[in-house]
Amino acid sequence: MEALNVSAPLNFSLPPNFGKRPTDLALSTILVFMLLIMMLSLGCTMEFSKIRAHFWKPKGLAIALMAQYGIMPLTAFALGKIFRLNNIEALAILICGCSPGGNLSNVFSLALKGDMNLSIVMTTCSTFIALGMMPLLLYIYSRGIYDGDLKDKVPYGGIVLSLILILIPCTIGIFLNSKRPQYVRYVIKGGMIIMLMLSVAIIVLSVINVGKSIMFVMTPHLWATSSLMPFIGFLLGYVLSALFRLNGQCRRTVSMETGCQNIQLCSTILNVTFPPEVIGPLFFFPLLYMICQLGEGLLLIVIFRCYEKIKPPKGEY
Repeated sequence: MEALNVSAPLNFSLPPNFGKRPTDLALSTILVFMLLIMMLSLGCTMEFSKIRAHFWKPKGLAIALMAQYGIMPLTAFALGKIFRLNNIEALAILICGCSPGGNLSNVFSLALKGDMNLSIVMTTCSTFIALGMMPLLLYIYSRGIYDGDLKDKVPYGGIVLSLILILIPCTIGIFLNSKRPQYVRYVIKGGMIIMLMLSVAIIVLSVINVGKSIMFVMTPHLWATSSLMPFIGFLLGYVLSALFRLNGQCRRTVSMETGCQNIQLCSTILNVTFPPEVIGPLFFFPLLYMICQLGEGLLLIVIFRCYEKIKPPKGEY
């Protein structure tokens, strides 16, 4: 099979019992718990009336989905051609580009004072639509790169689980904001403190679990593609929403949703599709992409906050 003509580097190997160690289980558990806390806290910033408004007038939602499933897969495919990546590298990046929006976009939208109701609705809808769009996009763009059938590799169970982990805590948060608003600020502050502590634990466990193995994937062309993909997504998401005259809050929200991908789904597909001896260090490409989108998102937040202090906005921008 042509797509598998690139073997792993001779000196590369996954850490012993990778994915089955106690630290791996601890990391997975913490990530799920953190997602629940995050979505509960974000749900407390939402209102049923504003959510309904986005469904009754779905202009922002439609533009966001167009950006998510139009810009990112095409960007991933184009970068693979521009940097002349081999088949398996191009496929790893393509899978990342075809994934739905990630939950990191919700946190970034909050920090950028975006429309949180639109942000959660966008993440939920893009994840739900991924059940059909991911196999379709992978079929279209992977032709000539991979001779196998990728639609059978899409983790439908993982997508449904992602929806559950978004909807249940968010619904509780929205209900709390509606019925017990006096407790909302305590939930949000407590949630932020817990997420900060869990973030430290996640970083420590990730370093322990991955070790030096990720260094094999930090090649110049993969650094370039993994840094350009979220940047192009952030930029074109904002430009597209500006062209359709969305307000400033919605523009920033669409921008974040477009540039942030669901890295967990990408990792799952790579893990299911290829054995470690075939994919080699590209097993860690989603982690490299996450580092880049996290760094670029934080940089945009700093720039936005500095802009607000230097030149207070007089209207939408």
